[in-house]
Amino acid sequence: MEEKKLNKVLKRLLIFLLLLSLFIFLNNSSIFAKDREGDPLLLAHRGLGQTFSMEGIQGDTCTAERIFEPEHPYLENTIPSMEAAFENGADVVELDIKPTKDGQFAVFHDWTLECRTNAEGTTKEFTMAELKQLDIGYGYTADKGKTYPFRGKGVGLMPSLDEVLSHFPKESFLIHIKSDDPEEGLQLADVLSKLPQKRLSQITVYGGDQPIATIKEEIPNLRVMSKATLKSCLLPYIAVGWTGFIPSACEKTQLHIPEKISPWLWGWSEKFLNRMDSVDTRVIVVAGDGGWSEGFDTPEDLQRLPANYTGGIWTNRIDQIAPHIK
Repeated sequence: MEEKKLNKVLKRLLIFLLLLSLFIFLNNSSIFAKDREGDPLLLAHRGLGQTFSMEGIQGDTCTAERIFEPEHPYLENTIPSMEAAFENGADVVELDIKPTKDGQFAVFHDWTLECRTNAEGTTKEFTMAELKQLDIGYGYTADKGKTYPFRGKGVGLMPSLDEVLSHFPKESFLIHIKSDDPEEGLQLADVLSKLPQKRLSQITVYGGDQPIATIKEEIPNLRVMSKATLKSCLLPYIAVGWTGFIPSACEKTQLHIPEKISPWLWGWSEKFLNRMDSVDTRVIVVAGDGGWSEGFDTPEDLQRLPANYTGGIWTNRIDQIAPHIK
């Protein structure tokens, strides 16, 4: 008798698990997702710049000293490189900002100046006018220092953030705060708060947890992202997203999804993208594990994306990628 009861319970449990598995499959399968239309959104990392080998890269690696043989004349984080990126099909351009001695933001990537320029120290030790005198192409070499193809060609090319926003009044940008200093968040919030709402809708900011939290407090309707905001969305989504529930932390934000993590997200890719669209959140896929801003930089890289993928794509070579997308 007890054995019959046990068998009955086990049978019910098995049926329940089968039904639950069927529900999870149907609720998260892209087969049953609403058809998505349009091309993927293309995000050009630092505009159109020189690329380099990622092998053995560390946080203090001088990437200007390991570039590939140049295939174009542009230097990252400059107005000409951004113009080229937009002309080649970028929907959004990512740029890096660093504070200056006179309270502005220089558009520049590195912690110090000596890798790329003919100066030493940090941007914070120079005024914006002084930074304009530097040669930001000084340190680039593709042959271990035998030749420097951009030396002498980068004088005056380091722009301020104000210059970029004025030069491109209708284009979309992803602004990267390169530190975890909340004061930089306040400084950037002061700059952005002067923009009209329509312009703010074209701006996203990401960076350290503290400055991003500060900016979000000052400008609540601004789209932002940090490791903290990313985790606060994705961890609960991985836990309960199979039900179709979207955590509130996933609303009106931006998600940079490493390629290696994406298959573990419920509903990837079409149903996941539909869910994020429904809460006004932008999804950008970065290549590899996302550790060093790897991008989808060749046509072969695009083959790793899901068929009919329509989310965002992070690329360092918009000139190579856009012709295969648009």
